[in-house]
Amino acid sequence: MKIVLPLLSLCFLFSCSGSKDSNSIGQTPEPLVIAYYAGDEVSIDEFDLTGVDQIIFSFMHLKGNRLAIDDAADSLTLLQLIAQKEQYPNLKVLVSLGGWGGCETCSDVFATEDSREEFAQSSAEIIEFYDADGIDLDWEYPGISGYPDHTFRPEDKQNFTDVVVRLRNYLEEDAVLSFAAGASSRFIEHSVEWDKVMPLVDHVNLMTYDFYGAGSDSTGHHTALGTEDFGGRSAIRTIEELLQKGVRLDQMVLGAAFYIKTFKNVPNVNHGLYQPAEWNRSYNQVNFEEVAQNFEFYWDDNADAPYAYDSTNQIFATFDDAGSIELKSKYVREKGLKGIMFWQLMNDKKSDGLLSEMVQSIKSN
Repeated sequence: MKIVLPLLSLCFLFSCSGSKDSNSIGQTPEPLVIAYYAGDEVSIDEFDLTGVDQIIFSFMHLKGNRLAIDDAADSLTLLQLIAQKEQYPNLKVLVSLGGWGGCETCSDVFATEDSREEFAQSSAEIIEFYDADGIDLDWEYPGISGYPDHTFRPEDKQNFTDVVVRLRNYLEEDAVLSFAAGASSRFIEHSVEWDKVMPLVDHVNLMTYDFYGAGSDSTGHHTALGTEDFGGRSAIRTIEELLQKGVRLDQMVLGAAFYIKTFKNVPNVNHGLYQPAEWNRSYNQVNFEEVAQNFEFYWDDNADAPYAYDSTNQIFATFDDAGSIELKSKYVREKGLKGIMFWQLMNDKKSDGLLSEMVQSIKSN
């Protein structure tokens, strides 16, 4: 395990991994495909991981000041993920912290230097123990409200930077360090010191989904790629805001959603799009087939996104499909983004699902 004296930390602000994967002259790296995985130790064997570059074990949490695996079942799952590298030698397996509702004590723990140091050291120990390849931070969210009743404070923004600095000190040089970022303007402005964090990390995973959901009182696209003419929240708008913060395209990983959001009591106007509504429920890709026969499916050229409407039951659905995954993959390739990621693998079909479409679209020249 590499241990660097704290006084050396600041050197990483200028020389570390944000540029270590920069394009070589005349070469364009193949875009990454990154999968979050929140399943068990058995199910992972049922998926074809060909073309997947990283899989992120979701999630670990804090136990005191230390990163900790929750129980024996999670330990077995992580070990089974690591075992996939025998069949897929190019696959990297990352551990992760947090998730939605999984970072209740993060603001308090990361408020002190000693606890940030202990967290970074414990993270490196876990990565070494399990023979993992790095860590993804999914604190939702530093400095702004996220999961209901979770503590947050303005100085989370600076504390997050220091967590990243300390992690980079403890991690091996070739370890992957990434983080998941909210796609809202509020997150971009108040959660991360982009100029200080991005030189330290390999990339940022953009959660360009959940633009509409349980807190919305109308329908809309929850994971739109967007176009120049689209005025709502979209992946393109998030990317534009990050470019203004100085984040490079080749540091960004675009997010896709392998789940469907539905709204109820939606008037039969405009096929339910942009209408007043009440939250209904989410479906994963497999379970949505149980009700899909009730829907008519549509495409919004302005949003570059699909949607569906069940006029009988007045239900509206918003999601990614094969067409939007293909467009997002094409966008990643054409714009030179670091790659594409999705939440999450267990939501997909075991074969011929959205992952297959993603790999085929993004890995083809």
